[in-house]
Amino acid sequence: MDRDLPTFLGLPEDDDAAPDVVVLPLPYELTTSYGQGTADGPIACLEASAQVELHEVLLGEDLPAGLRFRTETPWSSEAGSLLEQLDDIEAFLRPWCGGDVFPLSLGGEHGILPPMLAALRDHPALGGDLSRLTLVQIDAHADLRSELDGEPYSHACAAARALDLGVGRLLQVGVRAHSLEEQKRIDDDERITAWFARDVMAPSGGEAAWASLLDALHALEGPVHLTFDLDGLDGTLVPATGTPVPGGLTFWHAIQAIEGVFSAPKATVISADVNEIARQADSPLTQFTAAMLATKIVGAHALARREGRWSAVGDAQQGRRTPLPRKTFSSMGND
Repeated sequence: MDRDLPTFLGLPEDDDAAPDVVVLPLPYELTTSYGQGTADGPIACLEASAQVELHEVLLGEDLPAGLRFRTETPWSSEAGSLLEQLDDIEAFLRPWCGGDVFPLSLGGEHGILPPMLAALRDHPALGGDLSRLTLVQIDAHADLRSELDGEPYSHACAAARALDLGVGRLLQVGVRAHSLEEQKRIDDDERITAWFARDVMAPSGGEAAWASLLDALHALEGPVHLTFDLDGLDGTLVPATGTPVPGGLTFWHAIQAIEGVFSAPKATVISADVNEIARQADSPLTQFTAAMLATKIVGAHALARREGRWSAVGDAQQGRRTPLPRKTFSSMGND
């Protein structure tokens, strides 16, 4: 780790100790279609995280709460094509997906999701079978397009490509900006359950719909990946994100959803990401909000460990494996 770079929450880190939680900055921005700036988002989030209060009410103590954190040097790539860059993201993440550490990625556009899931395939909880994985997606957009502007690996296609990789179940929260194509896929694909913002945030009936969503989160089973696109929040909270959309989740809805995913008694959240972070120039609100969400994810993970809903596997002393290389994306169609 380059110690000129900020650490998560501004905490001191020991590079020689095997971490319990690794924070992985992914400044990837190749397919953004509206607002720009996600390439600078992860560092902005890390900088803002130094101002986040460390007390976690779920734990009754301050973070790191006995856990060892590591903030990795941000991913970078000189690959000449989008698919090769996705391969490089997968290779960057895979050493941290061996089950002995909790990986939290900071993005970067939502196009980081497919290589992130590809990197998880060899996780002991999945055993090479992504159909065992439930993907919980908090997002203003369904991200289920077959392509956008001719690019099937656009950020607008992230959830569609996740399903193509074999993810067994997709639970979407906060969707309120999607196409007819995406609506048809939601209706027709039995793997997808969408909790639309118009229902869970409705002035009349929203509370009952939200309670139903929390019940669904509580009933989750097996391995889970949580992907949190910042635009799932109401746009007033994250105005610098690429496509801020009105009518989204409040901050407290987001906190309750995160806590709900991690507290499911029959599920284990094996990894998470917060994406579409961008630096807000006139105020730290967007990056600070992202840092607050990332902190809540880590706090909820710490509670899951404490309550026995996380079992570390693999070589904890090594802390980082050297898995066999994969090239999931650039090799497609070349077999």
